[in-house]
Amino acid sequence: MRSLTLHLKILIALCVLIGASATAYQIYVLGIPVSAEETDNLWNIEAKVDFNAGGRAPVKMQMFVPPLNQEYISLNESFISSNYGVSVSNISENRRVTWSARRANGKQTLYYRMDMTKRYSGEKIKAKGPIYRESLPIEGAEKIAAEALLAPIRQHSADVETFISEAIKRVNNTSDDNVRLLLGGETSSERKADVIDKLLSIAHVPMQRLHTIRLQADTAQTPELWLRSFNGDKWLYFNPQSGAQGLPSDRLIWWFGDEPLLNIEGGTKPNVTFTLKNSEMNAIRLAQLSNENADAGFLDYSLYGLPLQTQQTYQIMIMIPLGVMVILILRNLGGLQTLGTFTPVLIALAFRETQLGFGIMLFTIITALGLALRSYLEHLKLQMLPRLSVVLTFVVVLIAVISLLSHKLGLARGLSVSLFPMVILTMTIERLSITWEERGGSHAFKVAIGTLFAASLAHYLMSISELNYFMFTFPAVLLIMVGFMLAMGRYRGYRLTELFRFKAFLKD
Repeated sequence: MRSLTLHLKILIALCVLIGASATAYQIYVLGIPVSAEETDNLWNIEAKVDFNAGGRAPVKMQMFVPPLNQEYISLNESFISSNYGVSVSNISENRRVTWSARRANGKQTLYYRMDMTKRYSGEKIKAKGPIYRESLPIEGAEKIAAEALLAPIRQHSADVETFISEAIKRVNNTSDDNVRLLLGGETSSERKADVIDKLLSIAHVPMQRLHTIRLQADTAQTPELWLRSFNGDKWLYFNPQSGAQGLPSDRLIWWFGDEPLLNIEGGTKPNVTFTLKNSEMNAIRLAQLSNENADAGFLDYSLYGLPLQTQQTYQIMIMIPLGVMVILILRNLGGLQTLGTFTPVLIALAFRETQLGFGIMLFTIITALGLALRSYLEHLKLQMLPRLSVVLTFVVVLIAVISLLSHKLGLARGLSVSLFPMVILTMTIERLSITWEERGGSHAFKVAIGTLFAASLAHYLMSISELNYFMFTFPAVLLIMVGFMLAMGRYRGYRLTELFRFKAFLKD
């Protein structure tokens, strides 16, 4: 007996642990929204390119577009132009779009548009990068100035991260004579990045430029230069102007490297304007769209991977265990008497179509008339199978009559009575009549009321849209419910109704 109890406890613990772990993984790692009303940001980005075409030579316009292997994922990408061919190519870590035309004259306008959101995926792309580089050529006074700057940088740093931070701080100190010499009178971000690159190359520390766009709506902006370096485990990001470390969460990487954003042949005066717009979208729908546009496919093995018609069926089926658990609590803890465990749940499912008030009225009318017919058939001394057949036929006829009358009276709700489970009603009438004969009319009435109450409560809980969404999205919760049901299987204590029943013994 002890081994059996231990086995049950281990089984309960495993069910709860697996169910809770799987649900937590979906919520905290995969980022699946807990509520159906939860929304996430959807960014609409537009890059407008203007230039003048000469009209004599072929036109070839190239522009970098955001890479797809970062924290954001593109849901929709479009290249808008008139009489231009469009092609997208991958160059190292970058993507570049090329617009080309045989002839173009006058002012030209091209558009690049993208809808993107945060990546919904538990899979993180493993960072890769160089950890060593050759020194850049530097001679004369510049070499002496660089060595003079590197001495205190080495002294005040302990690793690659602190070395780069210290180098950026030194270069931004324009009052230093060595820094002024290396900058050559220019203090732009690009010039400072060049000096930082030279200093880091002497120490064989790799560095890469990247250009970002700030995710801020209704703000005119130009790409912002950042620096990054690989420390053997992850990329470290630095602002060349302020020395701030860590790429802010509102930055989208547009391209890597020293090349300009635009490159044009056969045209002049190219200019690009960025326009950003932020909107909100249902989070689970956004996750599904992300799943369709990403390689991770984390929703493929969830219930959302099923066809839509099948999903609708499972949204109903997955709520049945919740109704069963409600009946279990009402019977084992509350002491409520019902016609079995599953009959109230099936009646609760029928209430989904008829709605609660109309369903209770139909259930009462059909059951009362069915009991009267069953009582009459009992006098004829019929066997059980013929008797059930007659009652079932009577239920069908009665349902048809109610539907016809509802249609004539203009009651649309009454037409759904045909969906009421006829077999369930037939068996309910049969079991109630047997209960009436064996234990009296009052007990049968009490059982009928208990069944209706349990079915109504189960219907109410099974109709809560938030619960329906949560259980459909996180089906591992069913394992937690199984653990609770297993624990209830060993409950031997008093039920709530028995506390009132044996109240007199407590007084004695």
